[in-house]
Amino acid sequence: MSMPIHLTDLADGREIGTLTDEQFAFLADRLESEDADDDDYYLNKETLDTFEQQGADPHVVALLRTAMANRAEMDIRWQRVEEDLTAHQA
Repeated sequence: MSMPIHLTDLADGREIGTLTDEQFAFLADRLESEDADDDDYYLNKETLDTFEQQGADPHVVALLRTAMANRAEMDIRWQRVEEDLTAHQA
């Protein structure tokens, strides 16, 4: 079972949204990691434009554009979060 990936805006700690493994893989394949333990990425408007041209999931691009708002760039942190399955049982 895969765990969702939560994205957070490093500037203010706001949650940006949740991605599937496939959506996150698209980003991870195209963004630079400093090392194997790196859990943050730098994005700018040009990067998002490129993602669109490369066929990124429109939902992911919209999430990132909304989070970026009127800024030219941003840093995001990602984290895999195990969902509490007991919360879904009733």
